[in-house]
Amino acid sequence: MNMLINYCKISFYFLIFISSSLFLISLKFLLNDLVYFIEWEVLSLQSMSIVMTFLFDWMSLMFMSFVLLISSLVIFYSNQYMEEDYNINRFILLVLMFVMSMMLLIISPNLISILLGWDGLGLVSYCLVIYFQNVKSYNAGMLTALSNRIGDVALLLAIAWMLNYGSWNYIFYLDMMKNNFEMMIIGALVMLAAMTKSAQIPFSSWLPAAMAAPTPVSALVHSSTLVTAGVYLLIRFNDLLMNWWMSQFLLLVSGLTMFMAGLGANFEFDLKKIIALSTLSQLGLMMSILSMGFYKLAFFHLLTHALFKALLFMCAGSIIHNMKNSQDIRMMGSLSMSMPLTCSCFNVANLALCGMPFLAGFYSKDLILEMVMLSYVNIFVFFLFFFSTGLTVCYSFRLCFYSMTGNFNSSSLHPLNDSGWVMLFSICFLMVMAVIGGSMLSWLIFLNPAMICLPLEMKLLTLFVCLLGGFIGYLLSNVGLFFINKALYFYNFTNFVGSMWFMPVISTLGVVNYPLKLGLYSYKSFDQGWSEFFGSQMIYMQLKSYSLYLQEFQKNNLKIYLLSYMLWFIILLMLVVMVN
Repeated sequence: MNMLINYCKISFYFLIFISSSLFLISLKFLLNDLVYFIEWEVLSLQSMSIVMTFLFDWMSLMFMSFVLLISSLVIFYSNQYMEEDYNINRFILLVLMFVMSMMLLIISPNLISILLGWDGLGLVSYCLVIYFQNVKSYNAGMLTALSNRIGDVALLLAIAWMLNYGSWNYIFYLDMMKNNFEMMIIGALVMLAAMTKSAQIPFSSWLPAAMAAPTPVSALVHSSTLVTAGVYLLIRFNDLLMNWWMSQFLLLVSGLTMFMAGLGANFEFDLKKIIALSTLSQLGLMMSILSMGFYKLAFFHLLTHALFKALLFMCAGSIIHNMKNSQDIRMMGSLSMSMPLTCSCFNVANLALCGMPFLAGFYSKDLILEMVMLSYVNIFVFFLFFFSTGLTVCYSFRLCFYSMTGNFNSSSLHPLNDSGWVMLFSICFLMVMAVIGGSMLSWLIFLNPAMICLPLEMKLLTLFVCLLGGFIGYLLSNVGLFFINKALYFYNFTNFVGSMWFMPVISTLGVVNYPLKLGLYSYKSFDQGWSEFFGSQMIYMQLKSYSLYLQEFQKNNLKIYLLSYMLWFIILLMLVVMVN
């Protein structure tokens, strides 16, 4: 076991060293406005050469440093969380493979190498989702893999379309070819790939299902890496989206995703699924602000969200670990008395998610909402942005109310404590980052401060929406004995909203049901119907009737013998007469 613990620690030290180095290099690149484009000639054979290209700019280096920071802390956290697992070595290797695939995706300006990283993410994420090897995990893994295959196919089609150009380095063609029809098709295919990977409507159902994975995986995969790969790819392709109807379509879809996930999280009782739906809501926010043209804001929110969402998952994992693998928030309550440090970090992450002033989420979310108010958008998009922000605060307060306060609803003999220093180290490290990360990044990324001038009412609108959402969350959760649940009066609406607008059913049964029924009908009509009747069964019945007819001749009946003798004699006589 000591060898395995050292394995985790080696990975932790190695990754955190590379992360801090990359962060410092990214600052140098950012301040000096540097971009390094590196070509590595893998193979040169006569006139043919295979060249691998890498793009290093401040954005790729900073994103890599954040991914490596979170993955190092997740590996260190797994040291205790997965300590009873005999195959922890294999688990750490899978996580490292995942990180390597992400690195390849981030630094690739080439669609082929992007596809390698993209497929690596999909394959390793499937292995991690089915890690616990039960029926639920297998179903979730299959849904995840097949939803993401649609995006993989879209990327392959984009590669096929780029055969008309001289190279697959899309970075060369973005600016000069952006009004070309073929480049627009490539942009549409890349957008489809990003929508599947970032779980936008109608591909949203895989993200909550992927919570079947171990919690450290959720903290890494569903906060900073897999789900943000689509957003990052669209940030790279953002020139193609502008001044085109596809950006408006993406704005509508991502706004609806944000709204749907926020609404659904208010009716969910699974701790990890609530946080997954919150991730989905924030992904919708990133995608929508990206489709309006503010790619730096989307990247800023991507980084701050990675910090507090990984923290939220780690705190949830610590709670689940101590609750002996119970994820139902109705079984919790008054956790702040038993696990004060974990719950404090959990609350910090929740407040950062809500946009509490001067925490990480505030700097990016508040800036995004103010830019939406300054932009030329209609009332529907405006409503989606602000109502979804209110819903975020609503489900966060509901989550805190159910789990942190009130009565303890689990068994009286419970093992709740804060003693696991390994998990607490990772949690506290990320908590510091969730507090200072937003202000630090806002000073670093936006070198020239932008003046945002709004009327007082609009300036305070974000704060008012957050307070109103928190109050409604309190009212929703403030239940007691003999309380009549008002949601039951609107059961059909509650059922529709709580099940993500029936998307999990549509993605599984909706896709499979009709083809399977068609297969059943064709099987009954053809294989076991007409083709059976006219084919094998008909041949069998005919042969059977012939053999029964012949068998009558072979029963040694004297009358048949005499009749056949007479018949043969008459035939012989007729032949003799004909010959003569």
